[in-house]
Amino acid sequence: MEPLTAAQAQSRDIFFEGVRHFEAGRLDDARACFERSLALAPGRPSVLGNLGVTLFRLGRARDALPHLQQATAAEPSFMDGWAALGLAHASLRDWAAAAQALRRALTLSDASAPLWFALGQCAMRQGDLADALRAFDRAVALDPAFADAWSQRGGLLREIGRLDDAARSFERALAHGADRELNAYYLAAVRGEAPPAHPPRRYVQGLFDDYAAEFAQHLVDRLDYRAPQVLLQPLIASGRRWRSVIDLGCGTGLCGQLLAPVSDAIDGVDLSAAMLDEARKLGVYRELAQADIAEYLARVPSANADLVVAADVLIYVGEPSALFEAAARVLLPGGVFALTVESPTNAQQDLQLLPSLRYAHSAEGIRRRAERVGLTVDAVQDAPIRHERGRPVTGQYLTLRRA
Repeated sequence: MEPLTAAQAQSRDIFFEGVRHFEAGRLDDARACFERSLALAPGRPSVLGNLGVTLFRLGRARDALPHLQQATAAEPSFMDGWAALGLAHASLRDWAAAAQALRRALTLSDASAPLWFALGQCAMRQGDLADALRAFDRAVALDPAFADAWSQRGGLLREIGRLDDAARSFERALAHGADRELNAYYLAAVRGEAPPAHPPRRYVQGLFDDYAAEFAQHLVDRLDYRAPQVLLQPLIASGRRWRSVIDLGCGTGLCGQLLAPVSDAIDGVDLSAAMLDEARKLGVYRELAQADIAEYLARVPSANADLVVAADVLIYVGEPSALFEAAARVLLPGGVFALTVESPTNAQQDLQLLPSLRYAHSAEGIRRRAERVGLTVDAVQDAPIRHERGRPVTGQYLTLRRA
């Protein structure tokens, strides 16, 4: 073996210093050492790999990718490099590349429950539910106390209609310390139990933050979503000009776009910052606020709006009494509250949490709650809200009016 050059020896020493920093959790110091080491010995797979892993741990997935790609190409047996490469791709939502790298890592060592869990998440994102279930099964077999894997497994089984199996997974997740509020909500949905009055706020916010970029196209093109058009068409056709509109759960702005030609001012509110970013691009809203809709309405002066819209919103509200009271307070006399609800599968229930994790409301229950706060039902139309798995999801389109 040829002796190391001075530069190589220095690179080695700095590399080992970086390893010590990494193991002690001093990631910025580790990064600096690995970068200095690489400058002295370009192309070293061990340095490239450790630098890539460190950058990933620092939340710099995009910067990590080229280092991890070079390291795994030069050293195909570098299991940690493949794992970090897969996780970096996943953090950037490149699910196919992530799954490919994770599978390479797992061919080198298949005993990592977290990597099987990550692979299952990637497979779910790609729509390969069978592969995802196999991955989650392997994760919980390796680590029976892996609460998040049990929860994700339950969510997948719920998606494919295996509700009893899903319930058992959620129960295991709860037994092993998974988020109690979220998993109790999931469990109530698949058990058909009395629902919590409202969904967990972070569930709704996370759902739509994750969904924002593809929300409108997915709803309209794949789910044949026409709720804003069906709900608002009679109001637009009436010839009335709306002076002040509040768009509750405005999402990416599907309702705002339709109302803009017949409105003087539209304000939107949504829990999801990512949704609001998309709505802002339309340029049709006077104000966009990130807030819970009930908290937002509490800040609005009384008798301030002549139209309040809630298209496909009550499915993520649950018990609507407080919302109706707030909407009635902010409406001007003669003002309109236009909303949609999904129909319950059990006609005897006013409020039902469905396996889809959406709330359903009976039209009669809506009428009673509306009348308690001085709103009368002007019109009710039965029509599909969207399509799922090729079948229509039934609901009601309601127009309520303040006296």
